[in-house]
Amino acid sequence: MGAHAIDPGLDDLAATARAALVREIEASGAWATDPVWREAFESVPRHLFVPYYYVGALGGGYERRWGEDPSPRRRENWVRGAYADAPLATRVRDGELLSSSSQPSLMAKMLAELAVRDGDAVLEIGAGTGYNAALLSHRLGDGQVTTVDLDPEITDSARRHLALAGHHPTVVTGDGARGCPERAPFDRIIATCTLSTIPRVWLAQCAPGARILAPFATGLIALRVRDSEYAEGRFLHTPAYFVPLRGGGPPGPELPDVDLTGLPRRTRSHELFRFLLTLTADSLDPHEAYGIWEREGQPPRQRYGITVGGGRAWAWLDDPEGPYTWPLP
Repeated sequence: MGAHAIDPGLDDLAATARAALVREIEASGAWATDPVWREAFESVPRHLFVPYYYVGALGGGYERRWGEDPSPRRRENWVRGAYADAPLATRVRDGELLSSSSQPSLMAKMLAELAVRDGDAVLEIGAGTGYNAALLSHRLGDGQVTTVDLDPEITDSARRHLALAGHHPTVVTGDGARGCPERAPFDRIIATCTLSTIPRVWLAQCAPGARILAPFATGLIALRVRDSEYAEGRFLHTPAYFVPLRGGGPPGPELPDVDLTGLPRRTRSHELFRFLLTLTADSLDPHEAYGIWEREGQPPRQRYGITVGGGRAWAWLDDPEGPYTWPLP
């Protein structure tokens, strides 16, 4: 078996597992707004993009699964795991997760929410394994897709995986926070890494009316770009957890080490309250956040939004000019 090639005896298992994954994603409603994505997930073989990955091992650490394992049983486990609706750790260093293949149903949701149209030019921030770029290339064509990552090892492997699957989008090694000006303008930008602010240069690389979809503070923000100076949008209801953007931008948002003494235990662990704490980490005391949280009826993610304009960026609840606004870094 050559490098990254699947055991021919596992072809049927891969096809069966892929069909089961597609049915699972469809049942989740992830692509209800754009069922064209079903064909992409049916056609693009995820196992080619994860020739190895890591799963949590008993007693701590990670267990490596790979397609050239000498054990037939472990190779079968590798294939089944490649088509599980779960994120897969693909690059780990000193116990730190550096890169992963996202949960397929979340990828399907994000791609559907990106609202691409035939002929759109798309920039992906965070190449990962190349799987997401392959799905975009299947939908739009290789020439319409650019994917960028800071780590040359990641971009090199993404190119290999993409070529093996028959796709050749533009893969760029560079700082995603700076976008990719040589390939601009873009109609859509999708990030597969968590941001702590919206890079202004992205707006300048967008065509008017472009859409930006990115993980932010354990949520997904969808921005409509009016022009090179202004963009605005709301969060989707969907939770999202990604590794932070690395490079020229500030670190990705993390829940700060703050004193939550005096707050109800249930509130402290409430996923949406922790979203608010992360979103406002640089500007709002957690006890103030709790007051807003209670007064406003424990608001869901889709009541929050982000505006970039006038030389600044800020998050808000309900209204970008309302009483609840918080500056972003």
